[in-house]
Amino acid sequence: MTEPGSSPATTTPIGSRAEAEGYVAMVCFKHGPPQLHGVELEWTVHHADDPHRPLDAGQLSKALGVHAPATLVRGSPQLPLGRGSLVTVEPGGQVEISGPASASVPRLIEDTAADAAELTQLLSAAGLVPGDHGLDAFRPPRRILTVPRYAAMERAFAQLGPHGPRMMCSTAGLQVCLDAGEPGQAALRWRALHDIGPAMVALFANSRHRTGSDTGWASARTEATFGTCAPFTEPPPLDEDPAAAWARTAMEAPVLCLRRGDSWEAPPGLTFGAWADGALPGDRPTYDDLDYHLSTLFPPVRPRGYLEVRYLDAQQGDGWIAPTLLLIALMSDPAVTDQALAAAAPASGRWFPAAREGLDDKPVLQAARDLVELGSRALERTGVPQELTEHVATRLHCIVDDTHRRRAS
Repeated sequence: MTEPGSSPATTTPIGSRAEAEGYVAMVCFKHGPPQLHGVELEWTVHHADDPHRPLDAGQLSKALGVHAPATLVRGSPQLPLGRGSLVTVEPGGQVEISGPASASVPRLIEDTAADAAELTQLLSAAGLVPGDHGLDAFRPPRRILTVPRYAAMERAFAQLGPHGPRMMCSTAGLQVCLDAGEPGQAALRWRALHDIGPAMVALFANSRHRTGSDTGWASARTEATFGTCAPFTEPPPLDEDPAAAWARTAMEAPVLCLRRGDSWEAPPGLTFGAWADGALPGDRPTYDDLDYHLSTLFPPVRPRGYLEVRYLDAQQGDGWIAPTLLLIALMSDPAVTDQALAAAAPASGRWFPAAREGLDDKPVLQAARDLVELGSRALERTGVPQELTEHVATRLHCIVDDTHRRRAS
C-alpha cells in the first residue's frame, strides 16, 4: 500500500501530546487517488490428524522453513513466497500472508491465491492444515511466541478480561486494504467502510464455536476483538474529522509495550498522550515509539496511510475472494460508494447485533441483500475475468437467499 509521507526522524523525542497528534493525523491518512489494493490472509493452524491437539512451535518452524519470521525462528531470512507474500506468525501460531499492494485487482487475486496454495502445501508436508474459521473452534488460547511484544500485550489484555488472549491466540481474520483517497474523499471512504461493516460481518461470519462449544455469536471472533480493549477495539464515532479523531484515540489508548530492557510491560494506566506530555520523567517517547504504539491498536478499520479493513472472519479455502472483491467493488467509484452508504443505512452501527445474530438480524439482512445486489453489479469494475465475477455474484446471492429461505420456512 501507499507509504506515509516524510516524517520526523524516528529517534527524535516527541515534545508534547499535541505534537504526537499532529504526526498521527499526517501519517495515518495519506491522501491521493485511490489506486492500490492489498489483502492479508490469516489462519489458525491445526494438526491434520487431530485439530484439538496443541500446536507445537517447532513443528510450525519446520513447516515454514526459510519463510518463517524471526519472531518464530531467530535469525530466519523470512524469504517471501513465490508471488511475493511474506509469512508472519501471530502469538498463538496463526499464520498470515501479506503480499505487495497492487493497482491490478486480477493480479492481486491471482498472486494471493498462488501464495495461499504454496503455504497450504508447506503446512501439509508437516502434517498441518490451515483452519476454516475466524476463531479456533477446538483449543483454548495458548501463546507459543515468546517475544517481549506479545508477553507485554498478553499481560495487559489479561487484566481486562478473557477476550484479549482469545484475540491474540485464537482468532484469524481476512484484511482488505484500500487507499484513503483524495482529501475530499477520505472522510466518505472512512464512513462507508464502517457503515457497511455490520452487513459484511454478518455476511461472512463463521466463528460461532469456541473450544467445542456454541458461543451464541455468529462471529465470536468479532466478540473477542471488540472486547479486547474497549472502547479502543470497538468501532469509533463517525461524526468528526477521521484523522483528528483517530489521532485523539491513539493518544488516549493505553501503552501496551514500553520497549525498554528485557521486559516491555508498561506502567498500568499509561496512555501515549500522557507519556508524550512527560508522565515518565526522563523518558520521552520517540516517533519510533509512536509508530510502534500505533501497531498495537486494533480497531475494526485501522488507518495506516491506507485503510486496513479488519472486521472480516477468515474464510475457508478460496472463500476470501468474494468478500475481497465485494469490498473493492463497493469502494471502486464515489458514485457506487454513495449508493453503498444508502444501502447500508438500515444496519449502520448495528455491529453487535450483526456479530451475535448474523443475517438473522432483520435490518442487517436487508442491508446485506442491498449491498450484495449493488456490489454484484459493480464487480466488473474490479477488472477480474467475467467467469470469476459471475462465480462471486452467485456465491454472494446464495448467502443472502439461503438466509431468506431459512427465515421464511
